[in-house]
Amino acid sequence: MSDLLTIAGKTYSSRLLIGTGKYKDFDETRDAIETSGAEIVTVAIRRTNIGQNTDEPNLLDYITPDKYTILPNTAGCYTAEEAVRCCKLARELLDGHDLVKLEVLGDQKTLYPNIIHTVQAAKELVDDGFKVMVYTNDDPIVAKELEDMGCVAVMPLGSLIGSGLGILNPHNLRLIMEEAKVPIIVDAGVGTASDAAIAMEMGCDGVLLNSAVAHAQNPVLMASAMKKAIEAGRECFLAGRMPRKAYASASSPLDGVSK
Repeated sequence: MSDLLTIAGKTYSSRLLIGTGKYKDFDETRDAIETSGAEIVTVAIRRTNIGQNTDEPNLLDYITPDKYTILPNTAGCYTAEEAVRCCKLARELLDGHDLVKLEVLGDQKTLYPNIIHTVQAAKELVDDGFKVMVYTNDDPIVAKELEDMGCVAVMPLGSLIGSGLGILNPHNLRLIMEEAKVPIIVDAGVGTASDAAIAMEMGCDGVLLNSAVAHAQNPVLMASAMKKAIEAGRECFLAGRMPRKAYASASSPLDGVSK
């Protein structure tokens, strides 16, 4: 059965998107990402060298653009101006690449998105021809606003970035998915494989994660677990779970039972 994820007109067989931060070194980064099966790899432009520092190791020598879709992100930006500047730098470094992940943070304690600056930056980037995947909170109204202005994917948080708290508000995610016509990808909060599976069972189009793998005691093994969790969760969603019941229901047919 063909079941592909389509973002900005390009199809992917994997619904796991993965970050490149916090690994021991680039070798471990490469090994974990290869094991995860992810095809979209996000890179924090302000923190990772993809060519802007010519005298330092370049991540793209390990995670090559001919194998992966590189998704530059604006992690660490706290204003719309900073985020837009980062995206333009990424486009310059990646020969006109226009698919970006927009992330504008509100404060250093929660890393919660600053929605006012996020909306402002998203509009400016879309108007400038960027294909914007946007990190946001789990507010259905904001999610719809970002979709309507032309963002190619909306990425609500499951919980705070790097917290590993899982999905704290599944109801709001369902409200967002009900109205969405672009992919809804859970971004932030996934701490372990069951969190990823739950997101997929709910019907999310994908999951983006980083810390859950990079901070695991064995990142490569956790990458393998995440790959399987995403696949299992998606299959559960497509298969459709059984209805929940208040009382027991015998598994075996009762007809013909001797009395």
